[in-house]
Amino acid sequence: MTTAPRPFKLLATDLDGTLLDANGAIHACDREAIVELRRRGVGVTIVTGRMYSGTREVAQSLCLDGPIGCLDGSAIVAVRDDRHLVSRSLAEEAGRALQEALAGGSAAVFVLGHDEIFHDARGVPFAPYLRGWTPRISHVDDVTLASRWDAQAGVAGAIAVGTKDEIDALIRDLARTAGLVAPVVFPVRRDAVAGHWAMMVRDAGATKGTALEWIAAHHGVEMDEVVAVGDWQNDIPMFRVAGRSFAMAHASDEVKAAASEHLRADVTTGGGIAEAAERSGLL
Repeated sequence: MTTAPRPFKLLATDLDGTLLDANGAIHACDREAIVELRRRGVGVTIVTGRMYSGTREVAQSLCLDGPIGCLDGSAIVAVRDDRHLVSRSLAEEAGRALQEALAGGSAAVFVLGHDEIFHDARGVPFAPYLRGWTPRISHVDDVTLASRWDAQAGVAGAIAVGTKDEIDALIRDLARTAGLVAPVVFPVRRDAVAGHWAMMVRDAGATKGTALEWIAAHHGVEMDEVVAVGDWQNDIPMFRVAGRSFAMAHASDEVKAAASEHLRADVTTGGGIAEAAERSGLL
């Protein structure tokens, strides 16, 4: 006798490129789907690369009050009272090695606090593209100075933007931090800064997957009762732990390969959350 699969009880969604369109607005059909999911008693959470200050307004507009994952799992925050439940910082050794590598390079650098971003003059051309992550962006004299990192105890990670050669050199410099940090390299596709590459580095123990596992446990939900929806490389760890995972139509082949299913909806049409909920039997 076969055992019937468990019904899904929790849906986790990425923000940019999934729930939000290119202008940062929630697709109307997805908003309606989330309202109906919550009416039916299905848990809904957000797991995003954004900081909490760049996510709070979206979560509140959906009347979410439970924990959400931010900074790719480096922070988990209860929306109801803005309380940080989990805050993961770079280990001292990893932070020191990252600071030294970034100080020796010529790429633009952004230091990620738990809810604030710091940059110096080299980061000015790129800063507008990070304002969706958080409105708390500060311009300092030299973001790579060791004293700056010491003063900002609890650095959650960093972003570097430069040429492909500059980013490749940083990756080589970070080889000694293997197992301590998790660098992700990707081309920047914004029109004004196209041709640049970026490296994002965070604590190796924090991913969207670890955040989703924590949130599911908080709700008393097993991982095979979780549906995850996303579109980018940082969603892959979330796909790997969820019972069912959906990649948006515009996602890369690598992301689609990690998902259990592919959606017809993309960032332009919207409807990815609604489609995933319907195909999972939640709606």
